[in-house]
Amino acid sequence: MSELLDELLSKPVGPAMPARQTDPERDFTRQIEVSGDEAAVTVRGETFEDNESAASAVLRGQGLDPSEWTVTGLRSSEWTMANGDTGVSTRFSFTRRASVAEVERPAIDELLAVIDRQHTEPALTEIDGEYTFIVAIGDMQFGKVDGDGIEGTVARTIASLDRAVELLVEYRRRFNIEHVHMAWLGDHVEGFVSQGGANTWRTQLTLTEQIRLTRRVMLHGILGFAPLVNRLTVAAVPGNHGEAVRINGKGVTRYDDSHDTESLIAVKDATDLSPERFANVEFFVPDTDELTVVVECSGTVVAHAHGHQWRPGKHFEWWKGQAFNRDSAMHQADLLLAGHLHHEFIDTDGWRTFIQPPAMESESTWWRHAKGTSGAPGLIVAVTKDGRVPVKEVVS
Repeated sequence: MSELLDELLSKPVGPAMPARQTDPERDFTRQIEVSGDEAAVTVRGETFEDNESAASAVLRGQGLDPSEWTVTGLRSSEWTMANGDTGVSTRFSFTRRASVAEVERPAIDELLAVIDRQHTEPALTEIDGEYTFIVAIGDMQFGKVDGDGIEGTVARTIASLDRAVELLVEYRRRFNIEHVHMAWLGDHVEGFVSQGGANTWRTQLTLTEQIRLTRRVMLHGILGFAPLVNRLTVAAVPGNHGEAVRINGKGVTRYDDSHDTESLIAVKDATDLSPERFANVEFFVPDTDELTVVVECSGTVVAHAHGHQWRPGKHFEWWKGQAFNRDSAMHQADLLLAGHLHHEFIDTDGWRTFIQPPAMESESTWWRHAKGTSGAPGLIVAVTKDGRVPVKEVVS
């Protein structure tokens, strides 16, 4: 192809994930945080005694006299160094001696009276290290008549995204979050290719209208999060309903030929027109003829798939098969996000985590007739760092 055609057909393909390697320069780290008369020093070494002297050296290195500071608390833990030996990581909390005032303790009755007059919740301590706030959403299936219809699904999606923005502020009371990752997990449109086109009568919007809704909802989420973080990453993967072309019930083009991902590519093209406003936003979709994409989020390799590639309950078997190929990005994945099955499902295997958010539609009428249950729509927010996912919450 010509350079012009290549440029016009270009898309924001997800980055390759190199094999993890130990960085000797990071095996022994020193960190200091100073705020007024409070200071915190984190050091790593072979023994606690080494760390104790190193902490004083860190204070001196910042022009602070260790004799003017007193240790008010510490937290120590073991870790494995590059050579396999066990080291010690210690965080020392310091207070400037001059600020420690001797005050007379008030009578217990006065203390109780103060508590009775004003009860406040205890302040939450922010956890060290940069975390990523994940927003996992999929299966909006815009255009579908089922449940509360198009209006209900669109209103629910917008409200859930707005609530996720509010939750980011709340979770920042506990975690140092400067990175938000939005995962669009496929089937954003109902389309007209499912069940050999048998869903056509129950689909009230044209295909272009479904795609337009998807683009604008994606942009709504980006506009909500982009001003709040240093880094916003947005990824999308193809779903079965979003396939662009099927003939006789079968897809006849590439696996990445999808309205689900093309919608995000169009949003990227729009944000490119305002590079200063969206300088902190990155976009990712699968490579040519691929169905998955991975994105690094605060040390966690997050993989995305729609979920129609495996049978229900077989997600880890599929993941293990993909990870067996060392050239596959799935070989490095810590967290797999997937849609397709329309209900909340969280599973773990060792330190690997699988998260499946509910659908955004209120129900599948066919499923309700067959099984009796309606939907429990929503999206999932999660917090991650270094391969762990300590927090997961459904937003509906």
